[in-house]
Amino acid sequence: MNRRDFLGRLLVGGVCAAMSGCIGPFGRPRKKFSLNASSIRGYGLDLRAQVEAAIAGGFTGFEPWLKDVHAAKAAGTLKDAVAAARDGGLEFVNAIAFGRWVDPDPAIRAEGLEETKRDMDVLAEMGCPLIAACMFGVHKPGSPHVENKAIAERFEAVCELGRKTGVKPLLEYWGHSVNMNTAEATLDVLAMVKPEDAAILADVYHTYRGGGSFETYRRFGGNLLPVLHVNDYPGTPPREQLVAADRVWPGAGLAPWRKIFEYLDEAGADPWLSIEVFNPNYWKTTPVQTSKEGYGWLDRTYALRSR
Repeated sequence: MNRRDFLGRLLVGGVCAAMSGCIGPFGRPRKKFSLNASSIRGYGLDLRAQVEAAIAGGFTGFEPWLKDVHAAKAAGTLKDAVAAARDGGLEFVNAIAFGRWVDPDPAIRAEGLEETKRDMDVLAEMGCPLIAACMFGVHKPGSPHVENKAIAERFEAVCELGRKTGVKPLLEYWGHSVNMNTAEATLDVLAMVKPEDAAILADVYHTYRGGGSFETYRRFGGNLLPVLHVNDYPGTPPREQLVAADRVWPGAGLAPWRKIFEYLDEAGADPWLSIEVFNPNYWKTTPVQTSKEGYGWLDRTYALRSR
């Protein structure tokens, strides 16, 4: 299947889903608001305490980091964290992984796939259906260039692990990466992957940071976008100089939220909206207060979608 046919199928899928009522941004029994663990990482909490903070903040979804999940597993507290999430009505939506599955070195790549397999196994155990697959290891300046075709071939190996474990990988782009740093580039990669494995983890900050266009969100039809990282960016420093700590709450920066929601609606996309910020200025109160503050910003910003 060529790229045009692939993207055409995505668009048709999104339109059909929207027309059938299978995907609708309004009138859901509950809002698909998720908290990424990065947003409260400065407090140094274990997994269960992170879960409890997300619940107290009002979230119905949570994205843990794998290092915290493995730490809970090693400490024998993973089941307690999973039970706390279940009792609080919190879903594990996706997890952030850093296995170097895309590295040009075959030995490093094999180790990265083994790490990703271990990550998927523990996520399957806790009922988390998705895992982020990023450019970690080839993202910094000076990293070797990796052609999109090679990324696609290596992502196929990750997808095969996903089929075996039941945990689906999402191809994630980073705006500061020297490889695959835009949504457009990520879609080009996914066009070379089998359609049933095509899924992306998009990010508002990274879309801007990489110099991409939010209009690309119009192409997130069907099941292409299960999760969208929601965050915002300030006017300074310049785009090319922004770092993770510069991210702000959704609605507190310059992101064009009305247009973003308009493009998602046009695609028929209804992803989990997961707050991912790394701003140390937000870690000066308590985890619960920070969680509630983030929820409030997201809720007010999301109200723009229905206007």
